[in-house]
Amino acid sequence: MRLDKFLGTTLGITRKEAGKILKDRMVEVNGEVVRNGSVQVSDDCDVEFNGRSLSLQGPRYYMLNKPQGFVCSHVDDFNPTIFVLFDEISPEKMHVAGRLDGDTTGLVLVTDDGQWSHRITSPRHVCEKTYYVETADPITEDYIQQFADGVQLRSEKELTRPAKLEILGENEALLTITEGKYHQVKRMFAAMGNKVVGLHRERVGAVELDEELEPGEYRPLTEEEIASFLK
Repeated sequence: MRLDKFLGTTLGITRKEAGKILKDRMVEVNGEVVRNGSVQVSDDCDVEFNGRSLSLQGPRYYMLNKPQGFVCSHVDDFNPTIFVLFDEISPEKMHVAGRLDGDTTGLVLVTDDGQWSHRITSPRHVCEKTYYVETADPITEDYIQQFADGVQLRSEKELTRPAKLEILGENEALLTITEGKYHQVKRMFAAMGNKVVGLHRERVGAVELDEELEPGEYRPLTEEEIASFLK
């Protein structure tokens, strides 16, 4: 592949922009500065831009411990997006497989593989999601059966699918759902006359949030974690 095309693909820039960084002596191939965009590069070439190694990447899969106040979109007029947390090439080509609200924290899966994320988000594929919930008022035992039977949400025709609630304390619980309705967890508790004051996603499918990840940190998914959604 021509070097300027390689730079355009890996950095998400135009050929003209690639020509500029080559002219500015910012690109090295196998340890030598190269200024000619027509130079051919192959898989075994070591290409660096400004000291940063580049490679043609296949599909990417990450887990992020989402901090509070970040939104799961690429553009927002009022809040920072989660993609500013990624030190990756062309983060604009990645998307979230199951968004979280700005004030919700925890596990977010990010990828550039649309078919893979469809297996997580499509209603046809039942994918469990577990949330740690804190509420303003006590969570009573009757919530367990009500959530298992289904809850009537405002402006919805059908009840929610059966959900599993595990009460951890007077105002805290784990809730596992298999849907992704708009603000679903908050609306389910609101239907019970309670308010969610803290919400943290711990698990999506078989993938659990890595306890070693601090808020704002991310890591690649393992091969086993990636494959778990394809079974």
